[in-house]
Amino acid sequence: MEKKCPECGEKIIGRVDKKFCSDYCRNAHNNKLNKDTTNLIRNINNRLRKNYRILEQLNPEDKIRIPKSWLTSKNFDFDHFTSIYTTKTGNVYYFVYNQGYLALENDFYALVKRKS
Repeated sequence: MEKKCPECGEKIIGRVDKKFCSDYCRNAHNNKLNKDTTNLIRNINNRLRKNYRILEQLNPEDKIRIPKSWLTSKNFDFDHFTSIYTTKTGNVYYFVYNQGYLALENDFYALVKRKS
């Protein structure tokens, strides 16, 4: 039985378990599957990436204390994060992937990096 490439329909030549006729078709197919389908998703993912880069830039080590103005001057968006962690003492850390921040007194923030 002749197998056809799911991307372009060409005949597949080679190994029995081969799914695509070429690397180009394999990449094109996977890019279509994994692309952000709506502007909403694309915009949120872009905002999360920007927030992550800001936190990573301001916190090159594992922990630092900074004024809130440093975050706002770089247009950090406090409404977009990936998870929340509440400690036993009630402190609430907001995380963008493995980069986190905690609001402190006097408009300061603690930036932390979660160990993998």
